[in-house]
Amino acid sequence: MQPPVDRIKLSQAAKDQLIKLKRVTKIPTYNVLCRWALCRSLAEPSIPSPVPIPADSNLEMTWQVFGGAIADQLLIALKQRCHNDNLGTDPETLATQLRLHLHRGIGYLAGDPNLKSIDDLCKLALLK
Repeated sequence: MQPPVDRIKLSQAAKDQLIKLKRVTKIPTYNVLCRWALCRSLAEPSIPSPVPIPADSNLEMTWQVFGGAIADQLLIALKQRCHNDNLGTDPETLATQLRLHLHRGIGYLAGDPNLKSIDDLCKLALLK
């Protein structure tokens, strides 16, 4: 499958939130946390606000590192979500929505006061 982006570069705010999530969950890699964040945002029924997100951190990863063994499944989920939201599935829309969902999901996870361990993260997946 053609990835929506070759590389993903995060904002400094998202990087800071991921550092917090690494400490809380003990998940050692950013890419795994980013997969959780994307899925967390995709599970929300609302469309992410189309706000500009700076790419002002040094945290960057390729699509293959981001998605790992489930890259195709993540892309299918993103495409389905864009289709459901009547946004289209052209490459530019997918890239924009990936960035919006990823950053929103990181914010949701980092701001969740109930997320204090990896067990709490797993419980989130089981609730929805």
